[in-house]
Amino acid sequence: MIRCEWANNSKLEQEYHDKEWGVPIHEDRHLFEFLILEGAQAGLSWSTILKKRDQYRLAFDHFDPGKVAHYSQEKIAHLLANPGIIRNRQKIHSAVINARAFLAIQKEFDTFDRYIWSFVNGKTIQNRWKTVLDIPANTAESNAMSEDLKKRGFRFVGNTICYAFMQAVGMANDHTVDCYRHRQICQLSE
Repeated sequence: MIRCEWANNSKLEQEYHDKEWGVPIHEDRHLFEFLILEGAQAGLSWSTILKKRDQYRLAFDHFDPGKVAHYSQEKIAHLLANPGIIRNRQKIHSAVINARAFLAIQKEFDTFDRYIWSFVNGKTIQNRWKTVLDIPANTAESNAMSEDLKKRGFRFVGNTICYAFMQAVGMANDHTVDCYRHRQICQLSE
């Protein structure tokens, strides 16, 4: 079975690739989770985040934006001392700030899903990359998303982070064409 090259590094990455990466997500809490995790990944490998994902879920109240938006300084201090997550002050503060901005978007658009998927007109972009080297770090869509999220007060949402988010939540199908998941994601997206 042929997979995207990056998925062959570990069993954890292989499982993530085979079951999650690129599957279209429309549930707000799950979208919030990926937004926070992609921001936490900045400057690190995705495998580092995958290894800590369960600890992140526990530490951040299963990514309930309503709870995260109201974290106190005491809760933030507790997070900064938690060895199960990335203990970066800016990234942890950004999760709280992003939760507040996330709730504002939900209020304005009814759902974050409706807002975020508008950057791809509600449909997965079906790319046809031959190798991982062909996949761009960002696109016009991720640039527009990043710019708008920043205007709305989000942090750790640069265009590269936004593109990684788009790939993760199925807004862009970036499985290489030889990967068995490419066709499956195309079918899921129809």
